Amino acid sequence: MELSFNGFGENAATFTANPGVSAGIPVKMTGNGTVGACNAGDSFCGVTLGVRNGYAAVQLAGYTRLSYSGTAPAVGWQNIFAAADGKAQSAATGGRQMLVLDVDETSKTFGVILS
Repeated sequence: MELSFNGFGENAATFTANPGVSAGIPVKMTGNGTVGACNAGDSFCGVTLGVRNGYAAVQLAGYTRLSYSGTAPAVGWQNIFAAADGKAQSAATGGRQMLVLDVDETSKTFGVILS
């Protein structure tokens, strides 16, 4: 039996989306009720589930999968921040501390609990 964390603690809200926001990327607050794509090094508030007509559904909590750049994050509590091109990256300091549950080095993705 394969484990699945999909659906665990998911919590999402709708925001106005700045140009450049697309599904599946880390986003940050850019104004009242508005999110924008992260720049490298930004701490992010959530991950977009979808974008339509200038609005983005943003997952703020629960299990999600992210693409990563650089070194694969280790499982356990890690500091995660936005990297270039809508990906995420781990670092010794900075970013947002999250629980990494699984890492797939072949697809360069990892599963994390947003909190």
